[in-house]
Amino acid sequence: MNRAETLGTPRAEAGALRAFLATLPFERGSAEATGQALRALIDARLDRPPLPGQGETAARWRALGAVAGFDLSLVKLYEGHTDAVAILAELDGHEPEAGKAWAVWAAEPPDARLSALGEASAESVLLQGTKAWCSGAASVTHALVTAWNEAGEPIIAAVALDHPGVTVSGSGWSAVGMRASASVEVRFEHVPARRIGGARAYLERPGLWQGGAGIAACWFGAAAAIAQFVARDVRKRPAPYKLAHLGAIDTTLSATAALLRETATHIDREPHAHAMAHAMRARLAAERAAARVVERAGRALGAGPLCRDPHFAQLMADLPVFIRQSHAERDEAALAECVIEEEETSWQV
Repeated sequence: MNRAETLGTPRAEAGALRAFLATLPFERGSAEATGQALRALIDARLDRPPLPGQGETAARWRALGAVAGFDLSLVKLYEGHTDAVAILAELDGHEPEAGKAWAVWAAEPPDARLSALGEASAESVLLQGTKAWCSGAASVTHALVTAWNEAGEPIIAAVALDHPGVTVSGSGWSAVGMRASASVEVRFEHVPARRIGGARAYLERPGLWQGGAGIAACWFGAAAAIAQFVARDVRKRPAPYKLAHLGAIDTTLSATAALLRETATHIDREPHAHAMAHAMRARLAAERAAARVVERAGRALGAGPLCRDPHFAQLMADLPVFIRQSHAERDEAALAECVIEEEETSWQV
């Protein structure tokens, strides 16, 4: 029995998450409602799935998939919160205070790089500049942010967002899909923060790619939820073309699920290994599966549910935007470089 169970904390398992979300009042497409749903999950102590690489990575990914199937903007915030918990456990050796909502803001566009002012070896830094793509900025209480110290080295720092000098903007996100994630720009003006780990620790830790593979579980969870709409419709109104679409969806999802399970097993078996190739492979497979499911589901069901079912319509609008967190051919090229460097392939049954 782990510590959380000893203290009476509910395990954030897929079934418990689905049951809780099924009873949660929720306005789809609302950033405010999405933030409230994240806080509801935290308050219910359903925000601590198993840590990656601890023997239950697949269970962690099923939990992420369950939230993704409910709403993708919500899982964007939930995954960020759970990723922050995992990063703090890995680099800082402790869990964050219960009841707080965390985010991880690690995007590094060239026009929005955050500076960490102070001595390179100091634990306390002052954050200066603008951070882009800050999901849930108006809803979370704390964030782990990537920044660059005065020696030109990348670091990650923990910051409380109620400090003077933190300004959450309303700009930086114009997309219709994933609008409720409210991934806006945040300005920092000499805001105190605590450095977590040493320079480059965030980028060089094993958990970087373990967490990156977890994003694939989110994409997969949403695709599986869309597939359920198709399956329910086919059961009620079977037709040859619908059956063909469902067969193609099943083939795609079954193959991707097998790869995700294999990836989770590898991470648990070798938790300190560099998992870039495995994570890239899982992400690219999940991206392709998501795109295929979106296309097939739309062709199978037509305009009706897109216009009349808010859950289905939101998933179909959000998923094509969310999977663009992948870098497409750039990621395929990076995976190929890993394959060449390893000088071996996994193309065996």
